[in-house]
Amino acid sequence: MRIRLIVALFVFSTAVQASTSMRVGSQVLVVGDSAVRVTELLGKPSYKSRGRGSRSSGSRKSGRGSHGRSRAAATPGKDAGGEKWQYRRGDHVTIVTLVDGKVSNIEDERR
Repeated sequence: MRIRLIVALFVFSTAVQASTSMRVGSQVLVVGDSAVRVTELLGKPSYKSRGRGSRSSGSRKSGRGSHGRSRAAATPGKDAGGEKWQYRRGDHVTIVTLVDGKVSNIEDERR
């Protein structure tokens, strides 16, 4: 029983991989690359979404949170803001997170 649990946890842990780099053909995409570089390597994303804390004109509300701190001063999570660009690559789904026009995270999930 214990071995089955360990094997199951290992299988699920390898299903989604966050990385600081990804090979695309003979090129490499790395954290810190620009949105233009992402488009050069992967093309137009099949889906784009904005994170909770992303900045776009008119989408940020001003004011104070429930504890008297301004919302902008709250500590966001690693990928709380920015955009997530999703790509289908064979049997993989790749999600590139962009913050301020730069790659902040790369996730590759086998489907």
